[in-house]
Order: sequence, then C-alpha cells, then structure tokens
Amino acid sequence: MAEHYDAAVIGAGQAGPPLANRLGLAGKKVAMIERGRFGGTCVNTGCMPSKTMVASAYVAHLAARAADYGVMIGGRITTDMARVKARKDKVVNNASHNVEEWLKNTPNCTIYRGSARLTSPQGIEVGSQSLSADQIFLDVGASAIVPKIPGLEKIDFLTNDTIMDLDALPRHLLILGGSAIGLEFAQMFRRFGAEVTIIEAAPRLFSQEDEDISAAIKEIVEAEGIRVHLEAKCTGVAKRGETIVAQLETKTGPGEVSGSHMLLAVGRKPNTDGLGLEAAGVARDTKGYIKVDDFLRTNVASIYALGECNGHGPFTHTAYNDFEIMAANLLDGETRRISDRIVTYGLFIDPPLGRVGMTEAEARAAGHKILSGKRPMSRVGRAIEKGETQGFMKVLVDAGTDKILGAVILGTGGDEAIHCVTAMMYANQPYSVLKRAVQIHPTVSELIPTVLGDLKPL
Repeated sequence: MAEHYDAAVIGAGQAGPPLANRLGLAGKKVAMIERGRFGGTCVNTGCMPSKTMVASAYVAHLAARAADYGVMIGGRITTDMARVKARKDKVVNNASHNVEEWLKNTPNCTIYRGSARLTSPQGIEVGSQSLSADQIFLDVGASAIVPKIPGLEKIDFLTNDTIMDLDALPRHLLILGGSAIGLEFAQMFRRFGAEVTIIEAAPRLFSQEDEDISAAIKEIVEAEGIRVHLEAKCTGVAKRGETIVAQLETKTGPGEVSGSHMLLAVGRKPNTDGLGLEAAGVARDTKGYIKVDDFLRTNVASIYALGECNGHGPFTHTAYNDFEIMAANLLDGETRRISDRIVTYGLFIDPPLGRVGMTEAEARAAGHKILSGKRPMSRVGRAIEKGETQGFMKVLVDAGTDKILGAVILGTGGDEAIHCVTAMMYANQPYSVLKRAVQIHPTVSELIPTVLGDLKPL
C-alpha cells in the first residue's frame, strides 16, 4: 500500500527545501524526493560553484595588474586549475551537505532518494516505492540545451555542469553562446590563461539588454583578449586530431574556428521529460515548461510547480520567491502572486551588471514617455579609486508619473548598488525620494541620486 503524505516535494532546488521545511514545521507530513545532490542547480552546477571560480579568476586578474596599484609581484602569474577546482568543490560540497542535513532534521519530513514519476494527480513512484500526497510541489529545475549540430555527438563537449570539473586549463576554449553563462565562463577562463572564442548567432552579446549595454560588454571582454564572432551560426563540428573545429555561417560567408575544448551555452530546458506529467494530466507549453497561474497552480488542483521548471524565471532569486509566494498563500493567510515581483537579474562578469525593471527598448514598446539619466563609471569616484572604471549606470523614469521604470548598472559594485533602485520600485515611490536620499561616500550607490538629478527626455 502506498505511503500517504499531506505534501510531497519533488526536487531539492532553491524552492523545494524551504517549502518542505515550512510545511513540516506547520505539522504537515511531508515527503521530500531528490534524485541527485541537494541544493539544485544553484548550489551544485550554477551560482555557487561558478561564482567561486569567478572569484579565483578575479584574483588572477588583480595579480596580473598588481603593478598598476604599486604592488610588485615577481614572476609570471599562473593558475593551478586543480586547486581552483578543489576550492570550488569544497564550497559546493559543504553547501549541498548543509541543505541535506537541514532537511533530515526537519520535523515530519521523510527523504526519498531517487527519480520521481507521477502516476496520477496524487500518486508518485520513486523507484519501487509508491507514495501518494494531497498536494504535490514540483521543483525539478532545468538543464543545458544540447543543440542539434552535425558532428557534435563525436566530440567531448562541455556544458555549465561539466566545465567546472576540469582540473587542467584548456588551451583554447570555444564557447557557443554569448549570454550570461557563455560570458561568465569566457572571462573566467581567459583570466585563468586560456585562449577564448565566443560564437554568438545573434547580432550582439547579451541581447536581452539594450544596445549600449551589449556594446559595452563586448568592449569589456574583447579588451581582455577574448575573440567574439557575432551573427555566426555553428553549422557543424569536427575533430581533427586533438583539435575541435567549428564550421560557421556568417554574414560574409562560411568560415571556421578551432580550439581544444567546446562549451555549449545556448540556453536551458526544463527537466520535465520522464516526470509522468501526462499521467497526472499536467499541462506543459511548447518548450516543456509546466504551465502555472499567478499563484503557481498547474491545471491540476493538487499540483503546483516552482522554480525554473515553470518558465517564470531562470534564477535562484525567482525560485526562492516562488517558495515565499507558496508559503505565504498556504500557511500565512496572505495573497501573493508571481506578477507582484519586478524583473531583476545580474550578469557576473567583471565588472558585474545589475538590472531591475524595464530596458529602454521595453519602456518604449510599452508606450512610456521616458526621462533618462546616464553616467559613465569613469566619473564615479569609487570606481576611479579602485581602478575599475569600465561601464556606466542608467536610470529610466516615466515622465508622467515620476516613477522609476528600470535601471541598469554595468560597473564595479553594480550588482549590489542596483538594490537601491529595486527597493524604491517596490516601495512604489517617485524617483525624487531616491534623488534626495543621502548615500554613503565613497560608494557607487551615492551617484544614483546624481544621475536622477540629471534626467533628460529620450
């Protein structure tokens, strides 16, 4: 007979574990099901390991520039990839272990190890075990897309999962994709000492942003010696000895680039195949994402979907917010919605990018009359003092309501400073409140009121 639970949580990513914990503490009998490592993408193959390696790359970059700061380091700067990997592994293993131990100590929570498959709106199979639950919460995440490119199956390509297992430096890393994952690994491995080439099919890098941001990002990575091919479609891959050759179709005709390793960074797909969604009657969209409403409910009353698998945000912070919405609505008597949140994200190259709200293109498309303020980081004292003056900050305001529409900071500390604007947008206050705020000197944030004091119509 199937063991019955009040709730079953499938997937121990960023939304599942805190939800299981809250439900268990509330007295619900909870099944927590995980087929792999606890912590999901963020802890194991995403944010935490990659940013740990980004930190190592930043140290290598600073060491190479030490003389600019009057610090003399003798000898050639080299990277020991085995030690970089060991440091990353320690951080990841500790974090994953802590999530697992937390769940093991959660009252009323039973952990099942294995792949889950839905058999009905309330039925689940985990290996040979059968379970049932009044409510099922899916937090199954996503994984790297492997595009259908002739010859790809004949090479040992890398994804964001496997590239961080390298313990030796690639001679020349080819990267398919010029968005967040591709850009972060490109700069990282270039700073470690590898040659790097980015191949991007779109006309510009990180094309979700405005053209001025894309152009600035291209300038940043090319200044470090990264080669960039835009509007270049990879039509085939071949192995010649120990060399990987990518055939390209470009604006000027066919061509090819060669390297020692290839990273695929062309997007992600939800881990919803083989989950038994059809047996439970759960609807998906054409890309495989689980369809949910504003309250994270699927079309089946007993089943919810949280995190990357629902297509409403590929980020740790959106997944965790899904948990917060779920817990607030189920346990706290609140009414919270996905549509309450404002788009915000980061790009963790150096210097980093922090974004909140609309881009300029989105604001125009929405029909807003825009006031804009912009300031290069070369006019920000904190950036000058640090010797890190690349990038700029830009804020957009609705000319009729004086409300902030969006902002971007591409520059040192931009991923932190952007939260000044984020908080103001959530408070639904006019830009003048932030313009009059007294910020600490010397910081990057202190220049945001200055930018707001110099708004001009677009």
